[in-house]
Amino acid sequence: MTGLSGKHHVLFLLPPGWDALSKALFGHAAFNSFLHGKDHYAPQQIDYFVGFRPPHGFLKTLPRLKAIFSLGAGVDGFLRDPEFPRHLPVVRFVDETLQREMAQYVTMHSLIIHRHQRGFDAAQKEHAWRQRMLARPTREVCIGILGMGDIGAVTAERLLMFDFQVIGWSRSRKSVPGVTSYAGKEELPKFLARCDILVCMLPLTPETEGLMDAKLFAGLPKGAWVMNVGRGGHCNERDLLAALDSDHLGGAVLDVFQTEPLPPDNILWSHPKVTVTPHIAGITDPRNAAAFVVDCVARAQSGAPFKNVVDLNKGY
Repeated sequence: MTGLSGKHHVLFLLPPGWDALSKALFGHAAFNSFLHGKDHYAPQQIDYFVGFRPPHGFLKTLPRLKAIFSLGAGVDGFLRDPEFPRHLPVVRFVDETLQREMAQYVTMHSLIIHRHQRGFDAAQKEHAWRQRMLARPTREVCIGILGMGDIGAVTAERLLMFDFQVIGWSRSRKSVPGVTSYAGKEELPKFLARCDILVCMLPLTPETEGLMDAKLFAGLPKGAWVMNVGRGGHCNERDLLAALDSDHLGGAVLDVFQTEPLPPDNILWSHPKVTVTPHIAGITDPRNAAAFVVDCVARAQSGAPFKNVVDLNKGY
């Protein structure tokens, strides 16, 4: 759907660096009633809200609000607001480009871990010729994905192409070709015991916050790696550092953190077993985001059902 009709007012709160999305949206002929958060507007005129993490209490100041459109795959930035208007539909952004980029990131770092590339990088800096054979073939390496939603399923598909064993854990049983599914808290220990590389792709909810803690790390095999591309709130960073320093874990790849941007003095920057990236595993494409917003508003105006509506009880 691309046509928009009728009187509607859509308010955007976009973070710094989203100029491309602003141009894509506000350059569209149909967007004469779209407002940026910096514009002057009357709260009682706003029908739809688009953004990531509005300030707590902000959405309740929009009395005519009919729906909320999240530009992120996760909606924890909305649901953490204690005054969030839970009677309104929340539509999350599902983007195939984002899914493929996340899968690419996980596959790339899984191969770097498997092929010992960090060691070769260190040897190059020393001009040292250190040949090292693979300890085992790819087909004997098991990668466990915490969170087998849309992104987890695409990631599993890519990993299988490189002959990794792939298993998944989620709240409920999933059916993904080639992937052994574990579900529920009672099956988490069996899942963890098989993971050579653990990848967190969970949504952040009250049930998953802090899940990656000392107990979880202890349940992984000695030498296992962890990769977090979900949310910083999933991982207890102090427990992670303890597991790394004790040599129980072989290393960690972190794209998300409890505090973002990661403070310059945070030990994770310089820890020899940690790879840090600045929340770039998957980047929202402004063109796709613009198309998502157009479709959402068109559906709202025509009475058509929204796609990908969030179950507020589950948090995703």
